[in-house]
Amino acid sequence: MPVGPDAHRWSTFDGERTLIVAARTVTSTVRVLETLPALLRDDPRVSVVFAHDPGSAFNDGVLDLLRTAGCRVVPWEQLERLSPDLILSASENIDVPEGDCPVLVLPHGVGFQKLVPDSRSSRERLSGVVPDSLLESGRAWLAISHPAQEEQLLASHPRAAGRTLLVGDPCFDELAGSRSRRSAYREALGVAEHQRLVVVSSTWGPTSLLGNHPDLPARLLAHLACDEYRVGAIVHPNVWSAHGAWQLRTLQAAAREAGLMLMPPVHAWRPALVAADVLVGDHGSVTLYGAAAGTPLLLAAFGEDAVAGTAVHHLASVAPRLDVHGDLLDQVERVAAEHTPERYADVAARAFSEPGHALARLRSVLYRLLELPEPPSPPPVPLTLPVPDPPAVPVTSWQVTTGVTEGGPAPVVTVRRSPAAVAAYGAAPPDSAAVSTHLSCSEDERDRRLTESASVLVRSDPVSTSVGALRWIEDTLTRLPGSLLAATAVRGGGCLVGVRDGRVVEAAVTGSPLDPGVPAAVVYAGLRTGLRLDGAHVTLRLGDVREEDVVLRLRPAPPRG
Repeated sequence: MPVGPDAHRWSTFDGERTLIVAARTVTSTVRVLETLPALLRDDPRVSVVFAHDPGSAFNDGVLDLLRTAGCRVVPWEQLERLSPDLILSASENIDVPEGDCPVLVLPHGVGFQKLVPDSRSSRERLSGVVPDSLLESGRAWLAISHPAQEEQLLASHPRAAGRTLLVGDPCFDELAGSRSRRSAYREALGVAEHQRLVVVSSTWGPTSLLGNHPDLPARLLAHLACDEYRVGAIVHPNVWSAHGAWQLRTLQAAAREAGLMLMPPVHAWRPALVAADVLVGDHGSVTLYGAAAGTPLLLAAFGEDAVAGTAVHHLASVAPRLDVHGDLLDQVERVAAEHTPERYADVAARAFSEPGHALARLRSVLYRLLELPEPPSPPPVPLTLPVPDPPAVPVTSWQVTTGVTEGGPAPVVTVRRSPAAVAAYGAAPPDSAAVSTHLSCSEDERDRRLTESASVLVRSDPVSTSVGALRWIEDTLTRLPGSLLAATAVRGGGCLVGVRDGRVVEAAVTGSPLDPGVPAAVVYAGLRTGLRLDGAHVTLRLGDVREEDVVLRLRPAPPRG
């Protein structure tokens, strides 16, 4: 790429100013990439170059991120050749070359709320604060989101006096402004209207949620019935960078097979946070963002590296704690039922000043430091977040518990399903004659041990005709002699459930379509309890969130040959 004093000979756009973005970690680089386009929109006067600083322990993934975004990238060593007019960074721990251009540092979280290892010594330092030498030079400017952060800095770093700029928090503004699109995010993530989305949020380090309880996502999936709940996880980019995506996915293999939505470390976490019904978090910024936006919260961890007096530290004094060894379902249901949207209003007031104006203020600061007049276009406003791609793999096997209650106008069959991949983390099945448990597998299940021991086999896609459905049922029960039932939906409506003795039950659901594994569970419960299968009207209760009428009818035996 053209750099140096004669770069104009090859350039198409001859910008009046050069803005250098310091790209050191994924977290800090993402924050700039999410903010900068709105600030420099349609302005050819500013030439932007990203300088890659490889000095961080969390630098893995930065170059891939920049290349995906299509950024001009130069090595950090070439920075002096560019004669920048302004250096912009969301990482405070950068070695700025000699010169007199200003350095604007954006927060990559919420304020200065965490103590982190100092890469220049064996001590700890306050995250977000540039070295004293840069403060003394008079070149550094620290963007803050609340006046209390200036008071905190003056108490711990007196050299920061006069070097702060009250801007606000563009990320929080986006989250708050995107609440109106919450249903769109939930639909994109595959969360049904009757389901609750529980999101686990973990910062990085040994005191984080995953540092303390790496199996918590799997345990939540084991205790929250999958027809009533979905579970997602937002993991700090530093965890992805330090350990690698392969390691993180391997550590969460059972949870991912059980349907965990492991959010990609870039961008996707924001709409997922807006979509959440309950947040299980720690002392990271994502937890504070979610609580401030009005989401019910349970704290599963809170480290001593959280700084006293900050908004997140205040959150710890008012938010309920999750007993990770207690009844997880009861705690999630209780916090959702008892929550009020204004519960953490005081916490939000301590973290974010005058929300909604951060981008406009930041643009004014940026152009003032560049010594350029602001563009004549209206000040930027926070945009709603884009719809995310679904980050979960399909669940292909379930531990199904059924119970039949007689005595009303129709028998009630209660069905609860939990992913079989996390069965080891769940409670023992109830020991009752009125309740039965069976294993149900999709034909897509890759673990042959599960399919060969499953009582119920389910076809993933509907079959186009009843004849094709009957043929699939017969072939499946022949291929897997240990199975009792095989079930498939038929395109156009209805579900056929084949029994090993040759009977075929047609299950018609009066409401919206269901996964064929659910009507198959009703038939299984009927076989176990002697429920009439021909012409029976049954009330299906899917956990505590859905109730449907089901009609069971025996079909004539299919012709052979």
